[in-house]
Amino acid sequence: MKVILIKDVKKVGRKYETKEVSAGYAVNFLIPRKLAEASTEASMKRIHNLKARDEGERKIQEDLLMKNLKSVDGKTVNLTASANDKGHLFKGIHQDEIVAAVKEQTELDLAPEYIVLEKPIKEVGEHEIEVKVQDKSVKFKLVIDAE
Repeated sequence: MKVILIKDVKKVGRKYETKEVSAGYAVNFLIPRKLAEASTEASMKRIHNLKARDEGERKIQEDLLMKNLKSVDGKTVNLTASANDKGHLFKGIHQDEIVAAVKEQTELDLAPEYIVLEKPIKEVGEHEIEVKVQDKSVKFKLVIDAE
């Protein structure tokens, strides 16, 4: 059965892609959970319009972010997390936590995919974080303190 994905689905595809899946999987899992809908002419046109609108909004957001990216360049963002006596964090700091701290302290609304982080941060101290939007990149300092 051919379906159009409404949301990202692991091991199936990304939002707005058309995929061929088994009829049972589509009827019993994807469609009832509003993750996909059957591929018809009308749904293809509607999804195409939604995709164009979303891409336009994303482009506007990125352009606005490019202008405001200077506000975070060279800044210091503080974060507090639970750690042991040796300075190892009990849980890693991911992009989502960094985004929340940046938004709270600099009022810049970033998406987690713009933060370049090879692996979660697991140490207390200062860390240099890179934010990359399109071809522009800025860095800021993230200071993690133990609770």
